[in-house]
Amino acid sequence: MRLVTFNILNGRHPADDHVDVDAFAAAVRSLDADVLALQEVDRNQARSGHADLTAVAAEAMGAADSRFVAALSGSPGATWVAATGEEQPDAAAYGIALLSRRPVRAWQIIRLPALRTRVPMKFKDSRLPTLVQDEPRVAVAADVECGDATLTVANTHLSFVPWWNGRQLRSLVASLDVSQRPLVVTGDLNMDAERAARTTRMRGLARHATFPSHAPVEQLDHVLADGPVTATATEAREMPLSDHRALVVDLQV
Repeated sequence: MRLVTFNILNGRHPADDHVDVDAFAAAVRSLDADVLALQEVDRNQARSGHADLTAVAAEAMGAADSRFVAALSGSPGATWVAATGEEQPDAAAYGIALLSRRPVRAWQIIRLPALRTRVPMKFKDSRLPTLVQDEPRVAVAADVECGDATLTVANTHLSFVPWWNGRQLRSLVASLDVSQRPLVVTGDLNMDAERAARTTRMRGLARHATFPSHAPVEQLDHVLADGPVTATATEAREMPLSDHRALVVDLQV
């Protein structure tokens, strides 16, 4: 089966911030994913044409089941607050999505520890630290049927704050302790491969730089495994949208 994780940047191309929903659908279709983990997903946002990008992706790939999980509710610059899970199905929101062409036996939604205060961050083009506010972070896990086996896949998008995303990742792994194995944790973890493997005590199945997409120099996107699952082929594929490459992993369960 093919698993793909892709931070889609709301479906935008970084050069012009334009969202072409048809181009997004074509990009998803080209990945030919059995399981697709998406981050930075919009629903009913003006910047992405008020589209439900999870629904667009589901139709494009022929998904049997999918879940969008909001991290933020409302629209940027207006009402932009932490999502609670009680939002209406068509409410404006932003978050992550997990989609599967194979049947899903069960779903789990996990809200990760939130960094509630502004923290100083040093950026390359600035001599002094800048106080920044992180956004709420969530994860979604699915028990996916793989013949006679079940593969648990968890998707997340972690904080960009280095000392906090490690805590979030440990919290996610602890929440999945009772989940069926084999287990795959995937998504934009905002850390390098060595730290991701060390924090989770899981095996990284793909080693490719994924960011920035045009000339990648670091791997922020990962597929980590626990249990009897191996990669038969891997690729970081440049796409016609986003500032990340899609990390494509063909799995043998």
